[in-house]
Amino acid sequence: MLLLLLLLSTGDSQAQRVFGHKSNGSCVCEVDPSAWSFPAVKYEAVLQHFQSCDDSLNNLQTQVKLSNQHLPQIQALVVNVTARLEPFQYLKHKGLYSALDLRLLGEELSQLETDISAIHMQRQNTQTQRLTKEVSKLRKDVDRMQTMDTINMKTVKEKLRYLKNTAESCKSIPTDFRGQHHYCLKGLITNISDPVVTKISPFGKNYISGSWGKQAQMNSKRQKNSYWIQPLLNSNIFGNSLRVYQTYEDFMASIRHQDFTVAPSNTHNNAIDGPSGVLYGEALYYHCYRSADICHYNLTTNTVTRVTLPGTGVGFNNKFPYCYFDCRLNSDVDLEADETGLWAIYATVGNHGNIVVSRLIWDNEAGTLNVSQTWETRLFKKAASNAFMVCGVLYATRYVDEYHEEVFYAFDTATGREDNSLVLPLEKVAKGVASLSYNPTDRQIYMYNDGYLLAYQAEF
Repeated sequence: MLLLLLLLSTGDSQAQRVFGHKSNGSCVCEVDPSAWSFPAVKYEAVLQHFQSCDDSLNNLQTQVKLSNQHLPQIQALVVNVTARLEPFQYLKHKGLYSALDLRLLGEELSQLETDISAIHMQRQNTQTQRLTKEVSKLRKDVDRMQTMDTINMKTVKEKLRYLKNTAESCKSIPTDFRGQHHYCLKGLITNISDPVVTKISPFGKNYISGSWGKQAQMNSKRQKNSYWIQPLLNSNIFGNSLRVYQTYEDFMASIRHQDFTVAPSNTHNNAIDGPSGVLYGEALYYHCYRSADICHYNLTTNTVTRVTLPGTGVGFNNKFPYCYFDCRLNSDVDLEADETGLWAIYATVGNHGNIVVSRLIWDNEAGTLNVSQTWETRLFKKAASNAFMVCGVLYATRYVDEYHEEVFYAFDTATGREDNSLVLPLEKVAKGVASLSYNPTDRQIYMYNDGYLLAYQAEF
């Protein structure tokens, strides 16, 4: 009698049928033992997977441990970088890195269109026609930006700045300006002489900051040949006094002078803030104490008149001083004079800290000081050690070494063109330059050099 034995195979979980037979009173079956062999190959594969997972887990634990160790350092670095970026957050808030505010840009462009239209109605020449076409093209670009983000915002802003500067040049420079001063027709300054005047300030070398020079109005009567010095007696930052000498001989000998007090104290609202002054005609023009205002002090009536500089976020109180090597305290606003009149050199948040040049006009009948035109440059103000105006051209200097400065940049308000390839050396006797001013009556450049008074001849 055959017996049927069903066995389960561990290999493939299938039933195995085995036939047996009776022998000597027992059931004998022949069974294939290979069905119960140990799965060594599979065991080794599983073991390798397990070891691999164990190694990965150990590596992960090591990485987590290292990360925990480095986390405080990373957090400290983030805090440090955040603190360093904080002074530049205004750039983001003002739209340098954020999306363009099309509405504000449209309003600015509309104002420019109005200005150019008015200029074109007055002059109607090829230049105004070209400006009208260019601003029309820019208007189309801005309108297209409302539907597709394909126009580079920085390019549009730069084009708008260029058109605004060109419009200012059209309405500001008289048609016979270049003819009035023949040397201006020659172009930029070609050379600056060695110092032709070297003198220690009559107030002493301890007062390292201030301004000085010769009266700068070309048709002035009472102050025609007078020299002046305006030291900053309060911490080399603020002042309230002006000293005037009627002749060059008196100035060199430090005799027969007249002192003026422009404000009751060094911290009065009408006090002088920074090395910013220039004597022009019968008045001293300077930066008013801790404000965005220019002050006009009348030497005859002892009265002060003010005007606020245009621009978004005008820099003062060391926001945008002259720097390059060391920053000159409170040199944010600089007053200058040349053949065309009075100028204010400063920087604004709206122009991203770059130099802005505004032309000033004194209305003698109304007794008011006004800003007539404004140009925006691409020169970061803190990258310059000082600046001055000649023939309507802005010149900027930079530090070379303790005994030399260098004129390296020019911006022509008549054309809007910039040149940053100039190399005009200026010799000095001390490291710091508090002020640098050109005088159109003698074509000399006056430097207040850490208590030393130097003058140079400009050559065209």
